[in-house]
Amino acid sequence: MRLLHTMLRVGDLDKSIAFYTEVLGMTLLRRNDYPDGQFTLAFVGYGDEAHNSVIELTHNWGVSEYELGSGYGHIALEVEDVYKACEDIRARGGKITREAGPMKHGRSILAFVEDPDGYKIELLSPHRRD
Repeated sequence: MRLLHTMLRVGDLDKSIAFYTEVLGMTLLRRNDYPDGQFTLAFVGYGDEAHNSVIELTHNWGVSEYELGSGYGHIALEVEDVYKACEDIRARGGKITREAGPMKHGRSILAFVEDPDGYKIELLSPHRRD
């Protein structure tokens, strides 16, 4: 078994695709409209779906926003340099919600960025993880 994808419901699909591709550097792998169900699915990731886990962005037509709920945590991305990643993301218009630095009760270097719908994305260094 392997993890295939994580699904997020988004209010503005084009804005979300732009964020994940232009700000976080993912690739739009595929996008399909389902007129009978009135929704569109777009898959983004850092590599093909045959070998990588990806994110499924689901846009239900006519829905412009969702409540995130208290159960959702975050998506985590490994980056070589968390500080540099924050600089790059900010320069591309991304919103950093927690600046790069050590984890409060650990040694990991991390930061958080927020996507257009308010979903949190954690940036982690591969060198140390608690």
